[in-house]
Amino acid sequence: MRYITHNDINISSDSTHYQGKVDVSYGLLCILFGQPFSGDAYKVDAEWVIEFEDGTIATIYNYKNGINYLGVDGTPTTQISSWHIGGFVVRAAELINQLVEDRNRVAAIQGHVLLDEEVYDVN
Repeated sequence: MRYITHNDINISSDSTHYQGKVDVSYGLLCILFGQPFSGDAYKVDAEWVIEFEDGTIATIYNYKNGINYLGVDGTPTTQISSWHIGGFVVRAAELINQLVEDRNRVAAIQGHVLLDEEVYDVN
């Protein structure tokens, strides 16, 4: 399954909305999708925008559980492990969850090997 991210090109995610959730570490999301946007500085601390080869657009973001929204009581971004998935269709959540489930193959294609959620460059 091929995809590009906001780190590759500008992908419009205007009007996307909640389609599901994914339980995954911040570190693994960075491995799979690169560095996130910094969010909206209010309800969201980190956000990734992904476009799959079939045109499906997905966003991954925390919502109202980080430091932006809760201040010192918020969870630091690197410790968040439950994320919202947005998109125009529920397929966005299905594709993200499929990628996370198949993370070892995806990371290998990108030239990495995952060991206990750590990454080692194999190139």
